Amino acid sequence: MDDAVAVRGLVVDRGGRRVLHGISCAVPRGTVTGLLGPSGSGKTTLMRAVVGVQTVDAGTVDVLGRPAGTAELRHRVGYLTQAPSVYADLTVRENARYFAVLQGRSRADADRAVSDVGLATAADQLVGTLSGGQRSRASLACALVGDPELVVLDEPTVGQDPVLRADLWARFHAMAAAGTTLLVSSHVMDEAARCDRLLLIREGRLVADDTPAAVRAATGVDDLEEAFLRLIRDGESEATS
Repeated sequence: MDDAVAVRGLVVDRGGRRVLHGISCAVPRGTVTGLLGPSGSGKTTLMRAVVGVQTVDAGTVDVLGRPAGTAELRHRVGYLTQAPSVYADLTVRENARYFAVLQGRSRADADRAVSDVGLATAADQLVGTLSGGQRSRASLACALVGDPELVVLDEPTVGQDPVLRADLWARFHAMAAAGTTLLVSSHVMDEAARCDRLLLIREGRLVADDTPAAVRAATGVDDLEEAFLRLIRDGESEATS
């Protein structure tokens, strides 16, 4: 099986409004796949559907060969939400070790996850005293501590300085090289070039599902943000013709 995630005809309505309009896409195993699009485009809703916490109105989502949300996937899928999901009254290390216990992992695994996200020097700080970017990285450590097969990361680099962003992307690619599959969302188009494959989404519709090189070739431009804009304009022209 080549795909870690297979989405077919996914439709989601929320609050009486259609958020996803029949999306079909795939996330190949062992890759860093970027889910790129402006805020409000449906990225988080799609990710929630992948991890099985989103009610869907039509379509299917299969994850690691099983329907999304299946109980057996709980220890095989890691999920980082936009809002930090850690305990403010515990230290970074205590949070990681708590989630390690839930995943049947050791203290050493927890400490390694904290180090991998660049928080070794802040390991004994209360999460409540951290900056927003540090809290996000503490949450990331907790999502990675179980060594999941699929990692779903909702805008993990927001609020990080350029050096840490580069370090995190290097970590993501090292994980993919070791066999982990990553689905990473961002609204910053300059991160598109860091991905092995791209899912470009706008207003709940998939604009592209291809490699960065193929997106550039299809649009005839090197800049991926300009390529994204051209794909949108071309789609609008076809819709009105």
